[in-house]
Amino acid sequence: MVTNGKKALKIRLKKSMIQFMKITICGSMTFAKQMVEVQSKLEKKGHTVILPSDIDTHLSNSTFIDNFEQNLKHCREADMLRDHYDAIKKSDAILVLNYPKNNIEGYIGTSTLMEMAIAHHYKKKIFLLNNVPSYKDYRWVHEVLIINPQVINGDFTKIK
Repeated sequence: MVTNGKKALKIRLKKSMIQFMKITICGSMTFAKQMVEVQSKLEKKGHTVILPSDIDTHLSNSTFIDNFEQNLKHCREADMLRDHYDAIKKSDAILVLNYPKNNIEGYIGTSTLMEMAIAHHYKKKIFLLNNVPSYKDYRWVHEVLIINPQVINGDFTKIK
């Protein structure tokens, strides 16, 4: 009977050693719907997830990101970059949703690259959902590789 008690204690201790993190989701706002889906998956695993604060704007208007003047005005007035950088600073990690976009597998745009740089500066863990293309095809991949993110290939159990 004592053996069963020790086994139960080991299981409880093992579960209590699992580290849950505060994770900020980064990526093109084209992927707003996927951000919410990933948020749900990560929260089911016990993580706290921060999404861009204007995600509802993008969810309610899928063409908002393509209206450059309206989007620029919104981002400036709401100070979106600083807002998201602050979220990154308060997080343990970021997860970059680098889905295919513009015929580029593993797409990372300039704003997301800046977010990765902020996370790197603050020594946060950086996870990429998917691999990036070759640096021989896209110069920006070189900077991504310098940051040395962990590619999880869609496997959220690799976020630790």
